[in-house]
Amino acid sequence: MIRTFALIALCFVGLVSCKKKEYALGSDVIDSSTLLNGTSVDTFTLQTYSIQEDTVISDNAANVVLGSYIDPVFGLYDASVYTQLRLAGVDPNFADPSEIVIDSFVLALEYVGYYGDLDPQTFEVYELQESLSLDSTYYSFSSASTNATNLVPSANATITPNTSSPTIVDGDSLAPQLRIYLDTNVARNLIVEATSGSTTFSSNEAFLEFFKGLHIRTNNSSQLIGEGAALYIDINDPSSKATIYFKQNGEATSYDFLMNSDCADFTHVDLDAAGTIVDEVLADSILGQDEFYAQAFGTRSAISIPGLLDLPENIIIHRADLSLPVQFQTGYKYQPGNNISVATYLDSSSSQLANVGVLGVYNSLDKNFNINIREYVQSVVNKELPLTELVVSPLYFINSAERIVFNGSNTINKMKPKLTVTYTSY
Repeated sequence: MIRTFALIALCFVGLVSCKKKEYALGSDVIDSSTLLNGTSVDTFTLQTYSIQEDTVISDNAANVVLGSYIDPVFGLYDASVYTQLRLAGVDPNFADPSEIVIDSFVLALEYVGYYGDLDPQTFEVYELQESLSLDSTYYSFSSASTNATNLVPSANATITPNTSSPTIVDGDSLAPQLRIYLDTNVARNLIVEATSGSTTFSSNEAFLEFFKGLHIRTNNSSQLIGEGAALYIDINDPSSKATIYFKQNGEATSYDFLMNSDCADFTHVDLDAAGTIVDEVLADSILGQDEFYAQAFGTRSAISIPGLLDLPENIIIHRADLSLPVQFQTGYKYQPGNNISVATYLDSSSSQLANVGVLGVYNSLDKNFNINIREYVQSVVNKELPLTELVVSPLYFINSAERIVFNGSNTINKMKPKLTVTYTSY
């Protein structure tokens, strides 16, 4: 449920932001007419399991993720956002602050989609005590110290997200956004500081020393299994900002604090699969032969195909079709994404993934992902690449909550993962 224009942007970030190296896999020229005379093999044994990913870089992605839900298979997914704010303009003229009447202080966050159910969630916002930096690398486990005071009054804290209806602000119809009302005393303190004669508002650098940013999170302690959602937020959209609405000498006006590409930001994600089947499969790879899992920010699926080493060396691979069936009922809220990324390790001791160069495409009719891994298989046959496992992940691994339940090789379900290789000898 991500808008089309956002999907295009996310696709690019999902591919490049995982810090995967590009690798030139196979360069054989294929004559498609030889396929009729090719040999096909589909008896490969696939070893399927899941691996835990614990070093996911999550800073400055195309969108951030905010909110929590409890997945009946994967357990708790809880995402929060750390971000800086920047001045809409330096040295604002607030004149005499005693003549200012503050109407509201609103943190607006534009939606680009969600994952789960749009149930009510309780939002909290805290001022950062620790500075963020664009030059730093932040991971999904990173955090920054904050003040103890929640800036969201309790009366305004619980919100039911609406990602489909326009948001009306001062009579203007805007794209759907989450609007969190903050304590107006914070706005008053900012205005007083701006009029104090200090240099705080003379530059963004000075302002960030005074007000280091925000931690935006949810506190859904009473959430039940199947409730809640992860909200996808375009934090760089001009509509995403914190705005003081006030009257001065009876005239309504406003001042914005911006969130944009010049701000450091990252998503922090807590995943808790304790007591779930996912936790068991991560602890015992053999269980992945029944079903195995992938989830954004945390879990990748792995497929080992030892039989590739039994292929003759003097062959040209024409196709290598990998089919990965999934467990998913049409209309279910925890749906797989349209694509998966496919990577491998450059050697058995490496922890760094290299893109195989293809995307798996979801077939909603057959309920499986189809991937042509021809270049990967050719490179293994040519000894250009060692045989290590294929690693499969939701395409938007660093900025979504997508998850997938794959059928393992020993599944009791009808559809099993399968590799069919077609080649000719020379």
